[in-house]
Amino acid sequence: MRRLTREARVSLARLPAIGKVPQGPTYTARDLIPGDPARGVRLLRGELEIAGAVRHLGRNWEDPSWTEGVRAAIQGFGWLRDLAALGTSGARARARTLVADWLGFVAPDPTESDAPVLGERIASLLAHYDFYAASADEAFQHALMTHLMIQARVIVALLPLNALDCSALGAMRGLLAAAIAMPEHAGYLQRFLRYIDVTLERQILADGCLANRSPEAQFQAVRELTEMRIMFQTARLQAPESVLNALDRLAPVLRALRHGDGGLALFNGASEHHAGLLDTVLAQASRVRVVAGAMPNGGFLRVTAGRSLLLVDAGVPAPAGFDSTANAGTLSLEFSVGRQRIFCNCGASPLRGWSQMLRGTAAHSVMGIEDRSSSDFAPGGGLSRRPVHVTADHQTQGGAHWLDLSHDGYRASVGATYRRRLYLGADGTDLRGEEIVEGEKPVAMVLRFHLHPSVSVEFDPSEEEIVLRAGQGGAWRFVQDGGVLSVEDSVYFGGPAPVKTAQITITVRPLAGEPAPVEAQAEPTGPVGGEATDPV
Repeated sequence: MRRLTREARVSLARLPAIGKVPQGPTYTARDLIPGDPARGVRLLRGELEIAGAVRHLGRNWEDPSWTEGVRAAIQGFGWLRDLAALGTSGARARARTLVADWLGFVAPDPTESDAPVLGERIASLLAHYDFYAASADEAFQHALMTHLMIQARVIVALLPLNALDCSALGAMRGLLAAAIAMPEHAGYLQRFLRYIDVTLERQILADGCLANRSPEAQFQAVRELTEMRIMFQTARLQAPESVLNALDRLAPVLRALRHGDGGLALFNGASEHHAGLLDTVLAQASRVRVVAGAMPNGGFLRVTAGRSLLLVDAGVPAPAGFDSTANAGTLSLEFSVGRQRIFCNCGASPLRGWSQMLRGTAAHSVMGIEDRSSSDFAPGGGLSRRPVHVTADHQTQGGAHWLDLSHDGYRASVGATYRRRLYLGADGTDLRGEEIVEGEKPVAMVLRFHLHPSVSVEFDPSEEEIVLRAGQGGAWRFVQDGGVLSVEDSVYFGGPAPVKTAQITITVRPLAGEPAPVEAQAEPTGPVGGEATDPV
């Protein structure tokens, strides 16, 4: 009955606009993400690049081959910022033509009940209204404002939102953008104020991490809320205290999940993002300027020594409803020195064929057992199996750090428990690791350390040693004991397109009849254990 009622409300909301349609927005939202003029040039040719793949924008606004991520990127209209950044008369004409094509699109719209996509679309269309629509004819402006009214009504009809994760904030931001653009429709603001508190309460954990445990979501949530705060200021309205408090709690965690280069750590669907963008958002986000010292609820460990930073995903994967971007990277690590990333995870992509692969354990700097992932993925995108018990103990002495970590993600599949012990010396030049698998039978194991593309590798198999050279990170010696050391190809999706890189692998394949438990050790030296060579 609830679903039928919601569908009925949406159908009513999509009826022709009731009430006076404003000629234009009273106030417009502000887009904190800068556009890219080079992407704007490509858009003049109808080419939209998404994660390194080119899609063609034209009169067809729906394609069955699109993944949800690709569809959201296209139909959310965020690409308007790239045409606006180009700023030419041709770019303005192209933006207006594309919006007009969308206004005239009559085929079924699969996003008609997707509140986050609707919210992004409303906010984007209003943020760049002055660029593409202010000088348009009255018929275009009337059609645009009519559609914006209807789509805001659809969001209202969908409240409270089914989406549990931070995508719900995108819907709420779009509703607020409509509210300040069309203040004569007071119901938009009333509904925003009614539901924003519960939307925030169910997503933010006690330590300021989001329930879905993604640095990407952490950034997007801070951005969404910052833009909301700016909207209230623009309309000369008092922002709800819940929005301001949420920013004060979320921003310190976002700072903690950045590497020295200013970009995000690549856990659970995150991309790096440009450091300047993160700086801009954080500068306007919060009344406090601190870095979270601990994230016990989110389950991330942040360890610093000297110029080195070690980040570890040491938490139970996000629960059902919040796990659409959860990766099988439990206990994976990332390591950087100054502004130089050394070890990383592979990142994320919305492209079909890549999105699922990048969520697997093999795409992370962590141990994989029997070619399996520590979590399994459900057809709907969440997790069907995940570690239940994850432990993390962090001890310090004399500036040195010891981490003792474990999870039972392989207990159901191969009867094994994975334990990872890490040590980071006081000066940050000595990172050591010991990987232990305890189980009912011998198992094959592969320990992976994915390297940032800027790291070069020198490997002589006869010497069982790897030298890593990494710009500001200096040169590091990597050695191990307990397996077969090799260097293999990898891929890095931390930026807008995939980049070829390398990974260090340590493989242990037990002999028949070998007793259990099986124990493997890896002792990288330098930034992964041992002594660093002289900096390059």
